[in-house]
Amino acid sequence: MTHPAPEPASEDLLRRMAPQVLGALLRRYGHFDAAEDAVQEALLAAARQWPEEGRPRNPRGWLIRVASRRLTDQLRSEAARRRREETAAALTPRDAFVAPPPGEGRAPAEEDTLTLLFLCCRADLPAAGRIALTLRAVGGLTTAEIARALLVPEATMAQRISRAKRRIRTSASPFGSPADTAAGEQEQAGERERAARLADVLHVLYLIFNEGYTATSGRELQRADLATEAIRLTRAVHVLLPDDGEVAGLLALMLLTDARRAARTGPDGSLIPLAEQDRTRWDRDAIAEGVALVSDALTRTPLGPYQLRAAIAAVHDEAAGDEDTDWAEILALYEVLVRLVPGPVERLGHAVAVAMVHGPRRALDLLAALDDDDHLAGHHRLEAVRAHLLETAGDRAAARAAYAKAASLTLSTPERRYLLSRAARIAE
Repeated sequence: MTHPAPEPASEDLLRRMAPQVLGALLRRYGHFDAAEDAVQEALLAAARQWPEEGRPRNPRGWLIRVASRRLTDQLRSEAARRRREETAAALTPRDAFVAPPPGEGRAPAEEDTLTLLFLCCRADLPAAGRIALTLRAVGGLTTAEIARALLVPEATMAQRISRAKRRIRTSASPFGSPADTAAGEQEQAGERERAARLADVLHVLYLIFNEGYTATSGRELQRADLATEAIRLTRAVHVLLPDDGEVAGLLALMLLTDARRAARTGPDGSLIPLAEQDRTRWDRDAIAEGVALVSDALTRTPLGPYQLRAAIAAVHDEAAGDEDTDWAEILALYEVLVRLVPGPVERLGHAVAVAMVHGPRRALDLLAALDDDDHLAGHHRLEAVRAHLLETAGDRAAARAAYAKAASLTLSTPERRYLLSRAARIAE
């Protein structure tokens, strides 16, 4: 009798399930560091066993059971040590060793992941640590990817993550579901603290989506799994907080941006810029949903940065062609955005809009001010925009040099190839 070949372990599947499994363990045991180690061991076990034995019928339940066994073994070992008896008793529920390990039916995957999401954005962590830890635990990004996404040195990011994990490890505060956590904060610390916690959650989701939409490194332009997961999590937050305009704005922004995914790359994976994309390949259902979300939020909630970004994306998506884009409206939206959030990325987008309305020379003057910005100076996106503006202005030699410099700064293979092709085209 022949048996079908076992299905190999999927790296994407394991990456997607890691935060769900970690959230499930934290819901029950509440020890972040030990739970994270147990999840990593379970993922390694899956990578070894699944290719030989076949993927289990319930992969998430399998991972939770294996990770739970690893964690309870570790806690038992710690409990046996005299100096750690009190710590083990405090961190471990009474029934940790007698109750069956948490399985698939214990809590929905979405709830587990959201528990982890809000946990990492807890108020007793520094803001930078909340964002970094969430990108690591929920987004599955490496320390190097997080550092590039946040425009800081990798060593600095590693220190932030270590400090955040250490703070959670030594904290006695309980873990709760996102809804319980938000409600508790409203009762104990008021609306301001809850809003600050939510702002960090949204920022993290935005960064995860951006890394998925345009990967900061590697051979692929996009990491669809990350972008899809960010949209899924943002939908879940929107269900929890349906009247929050910024949650709706972020979800709209993701949908309107991700709608262009299929048209962003050629058959060979090469980058296709927005102006040259085949708009018939854009996801019109996603665009319609995004436009409806941001339109509703703008009419009934306080104005916020994510709503403005979504409105800008909507203007792009609703244009029949690049030549039909209402750049005057986009510039007006950017003017409001940079007043609310005068960050380097927002100012860079504003400069592009200025170039489209008032010409490249005025925009180049704005870029000169960004050269002194510590977060953006030397970043490939600044040089890529500068190259495009110089090319538009007719300064071909300077444009070619800027394209080449931008190509040398990016770690994304598709972006590097695109930038080098632009430089080569000018040379020809």
